[in-house]
Amino acid sequence: MKPVVVWFRQDLRMTDQRALAAAVETGQPVIPLYILDDVSPSHWRMGGASRWWLDKSLARLGHNLAECGSRLILRRGAAADVLDQFVTETSASAVFTQAAFEPWASALETDVHTRLLGRGVELKRKTGALLMRPDAMRTKTGGPFKVYTPFWRALRSGAPPTSPLPAPTSIKAPAHWPASENRHAWKLHPAKPDWSKGFDDHWSPGEQGARARLDTFLESALRDYGANRNRPDCPGTSKLSPHLHFGEISPAACWHAAEAEGQRLAAEGRNADNGLETFLKELVWREFSAHLLVHWPTLPELPFKPEYANFPWADDAAGLRAWQRGLTGYPIVDAGMRELWHTGWMHNRVRMIVASFLVKDLLIPWQHGEAWFWDTLVDADLASNAASWQWVAGCGADAAPYFRIFNPSRQGATFDPDGAYVRRWVPELAKLPNQHLFEPWNAPSLVLSASDVTLGVSYPLPVVDHAIARKRALDALNEVTKRRQESAS
Repeated sequence: MKPVVVWFRQDLRMTDQRALAAAVETGQPVIPLYILDDVSPSHWRMGGASRWWLDKSLARLGHNLAECGSRLILRRGAAADVLDQFVTETSASAVFTQAAFEPWASALETDVHTRLLGRGVELKRKTGALLMRPDAMRTKTGGPFKVYTPFWRALRSGAPPTSPLPAPTSIKAPAHWPASENRHAWKLHPAKPDWSKGFDDHWSPGEQGARARLDTFLESALRDYGANRNRPDCPGTSKLSPHLHFGEISPAACWHAAEAEGQRLAAEGRNADNGLETFLKELVWREFSAHLLVHWPTLPELPFKPEYANFPWADDAAGLRAWQRGLTGYPIVDAGMRELWHTGWMHNRVRMIVASFLVKDLLIPWQHGEAWFWDTLVDADLASNAASWQWVAGCGADAAPYFRIFNPSRQGATFDPDGAYVRRWVPELAKLPNQHLFEPWNAPSLVLSASDVTLGVSYPLPVVDHAIARKRALDALNEVTKRRQESAS
């Protein structure tokens, strides 16, 4: 009996894995395959933090498959070429995979489909990366959504996401297993330096880690999620983003589990409606970003609003470097950038703060921040990363207006009121009293001395004065507005 191939991509799980389930249902032998394609032309090849996560996640998936009598075959190369050769090598009758939505991934699927069809082999694409197909959501006039709120309402008022499928308990093995490459030979961890060394202390990649993360969040944080998700000093967020990105858990599974927990809390007289609704909205933000990328495939490179294409950005290599290293002199910004470097993740509220600082205080193009996040975030998702940076920069769909410029000192004092977050990631300021923690440059010399802080030595002076930077940013915005008015007249 000819085998079928399950081509794993960003769906590294067995529960609610519709491609795997469909392959098992055929009754034919199943060969699971993962292809590391880091040779095909693509500007957005996987970044360093994502490669670290991939290494761990593949190991866990291989272990889970082995428990079902199967194994994960690893190959490296141009995905279309590797699949073409693999089908010939194994005499496979079909290839099952989960459909992806990124522009390059959709193009790859078309190429693979055409090649396999020429061999009489069908590419069978299944859903599961999102709650629904991103091209299925349409406005009343038939066009794509550009604003989040009506998108949310349309999705929420429709049928609920499909219930998750259980994981298979056994998978029929082929008579002969094809050769597999060695995952360790891929050297997926960053090197020179290996800045991922601290990641193991914060993450458990893989399907079991994803489920444990979801369960912990639902039990301890869902009820107060609406109030606490903006507080980087407390464990108020789900931290599910990397697990969702790599498909170790499906958004449908998260959705149904959250609703079930909300019902349980309600039955106990503990209302969690605000936390539940807020969490579901965050899942739909992910959907909205995917929707935008499908309909505007240049979103990662070009501003959604074309009038921002000639924005008068500054050329500030030193400022960019200070921002990347967490040495801007603004404690909340530096705390966020150091958390990112040491853990591969950053709290969502702090992401907005550091992004605003780069784009508006330093006047550095948002694409530079997007590229840095792409390399250093374990949850680096093309759609969410691009849409979020454009949102902060004021040039995206349904974006915050450019003139909304975060004051980093005020943001820090508001969302890290006790200074616990800043003191954790900027320990050289740990002894400063709260009233001076977010603006150390305004602290009296005696306070600095007593706190073992020497500005410009143990902690940097601000790379820019926020008040001056704010005016510069607004002047740049006025220039864009003037150009738009002149072109329209």
